[in-house]
Amino acid sequence: MTYEHTPEYMCEQVDAVYRTESRRIFATLVRLLGDFDIAEDALHDAFRAAMEQWPRDGLPAHPRAWLVSTGRFKAIDALRRQARYDSSLEDAAERLDRDTSNSVGEGVEEIEDDRLRLVFTCCHPALPPDARVALTLREVCGLTTEEIAHTFLTTPPTLAQRIVRAKAKLREEHIPYEVPSRAELSERLDAVLQVVYLVFNEGYSASSGESLTRPDLSGEAIRLGRLLVELLPEAEAIGLLALMLLHESRRRARTSPGGELMLMENQDRSLWNREQITEGIALVKGVLLSGRFGQYTLQATIAGVHAAAPDFAATDWAQIVTLYDMLTQVAPSPVVEMNRAAAVAMRDGPLAGLALMDAILARGDLADYHLAHSARAELCRRLGRLADARAAYERALGLAQQEPERRFLEQRIADLSGPA
Repeated sequence: MTYEHTPEYMCEQVDAVYRTESRRIFATLVRLLGDFDIAEDALHDAFRAAMEQWPRDGLPAHPRAWLVSTGRFKAIDALRRQARYDSSLEDAAERLDRDTSNSVGEGVEEIEDDRLRLVFTCCHPALPPDARVALTLREVCGLTTEEIAHTFLTTPPTLAQRIVRAKAKLREEHIPYEVPSRAELSERLDAVLQVVYLVFNEGYSASSGESLTRPDLSGEAIRLGRLLVELLPEAEAIGLLALMLLHESRRRARTSPGGELMLMENQDRSLWNREQITEGIALVKGVLLSGRFGQYTLQATIAGVHAAAPDFAATDWAQIVTLYDMLTQVAPSPVVEMNRAAAVAMRDGPLAGLALMDAILARGDLADYHLAHSARAELCRRLGRLADARAAYERALGLAQQEPERRFLEQRIADLSGPA
């Protein structure tokens, strides 16, 4: 492109490239430079140079390659300037110059591989789970430290230290920046999927605060899920993407216009996103036909059964119980058992569900989980055991941190105090 555009127009071009390409470029710079912080500085230096040069010289034929090459040279120059005060940095600069001189002009495939390497590095099992989530949101998604801190109800300095410690651990333990081998892939992919699902769950049902959902987070998780499927189309990655799409399809109907919680039985299904449902069900069917599926695909299949029902009364509860039976074999957990108990209550009646729920709570596994007490309260209410229902609702209210859920529970308690 020749220089025939105004600087203002070129600024818009640079901004557009930053929005669409910056995390790809960053991932490649991490590989070339071997350090998150050096790569971050190089990324910003490259775009600063673009703002200065592109209005004069025009948009390069290959902006991404130009920015990667410029960022690399800027990083090496910065190290050489610092070498005036620390001679060891001169060796580092020479090594980077030598090691990366033949690695800049990579094709699209190599750059996409860099993104996948970055995801697996941020989700390495050597890092604590909270650090994996924070590092992924910061380095892969590009969220600011302040945004991540707000999400997880901590202060930016605390969150920043968490990220700094994670980067230091990766550096000190020489954790490779790579996609794991086929032999390691299953375990490492599971760690990645867990991080993506944690991010999605916080967006789909916020752990606390004034809002039931955080669409920005659930949207970011779905974007990550699409990236994983695009770069590594493993069965469970596809299953997780399907699960997130099917859950997200109900988001608009999960609250009333006033922001109050709406149970599925009361949701306006015309508000469900049919495009997301269609895509999610198609993905599920493809994985099921492959025969290589696990917990995320089974959960997505359950969500698909709900999505396929024209109304709550038409839900195929027998099929849902069968799917939960399979899920308890593949990925047993108290929460899965609780959800199965709720499905059994819909298939066989509240008494059958309550017996299962009481057995779970008697073990103490979900003693501090507000949704377990809320579910038990619903079953007691349906059975007419109002004193037990009130006690369970009050227990749930004492544990709930999210304001829409608290208002819902308060209303349930108030309803029990009124006429039968």
